[in-house]
Amino acid sequence: MQSSESTQLLRDWRKGDDVARDALFDRVYEELRLISASLLRGEGNASLSTGDLVNEASMRLLKLEEIDWQDKAHFMAMAARMMRRVLIDHARAKGRNKREHFNVTLATGMGPSGKDVLDLLNVEQALTRLKVLDEERASIIELRYYGGLSFEDTAEALGMSVSTAKRKWRSARAWLLMTIQSQIELD
Repeated sequence: MQSSESTQLLRDWRKGDDVARDALFDRVYEELRLISASLLRGEGNASLSTGDLVNEASMRLLKLEEIDWQDKAHFMAMAARMMRRVLIDHARAKGRNKREHFNVTLATGMGPSGKDVLDLLNVEQALTRLKVLDEERASIIELRYYGGLSFEDTAEALGMSVSTAKRKWRSARAWLLMTIQSQIELD
């Protein structure tokens, strides 16, 4: 999809054009499904489908009436945040459930002992701590892990150069892994 077409659809939606909103969602639906599939791939005993995650995140996006959409990267960043919130809410609901269940995990490629998945609630706790220390680095983690955004799209969404995004990604990722490993050792 052309970025200028997306931007125009976003602007038209902001002005109240429901047809533009629907056209935008039609255009990005497959991209959102790919992000959703990537997020759900590592979840044990998945009770959310790819479509469920996309639909729930889309419903939450539709409720955001005061957003001044800048461009497609901004929209995809918000979609990533909504998917993250859906997954966190889902993980918390599973934690409250009295029945036996598997942990909800996130495929990160950086787990302890070479594992590529981490418990989603551990990631969320660490990410919340990182956000207090450095909101920009937390946003990079969120966009890359939850949104599946490339370095180029992440840099564009956050208004920084690609090299800066990569440098901050490396340090944020290292901090996040160290924090998660500390949490695991304390449990």
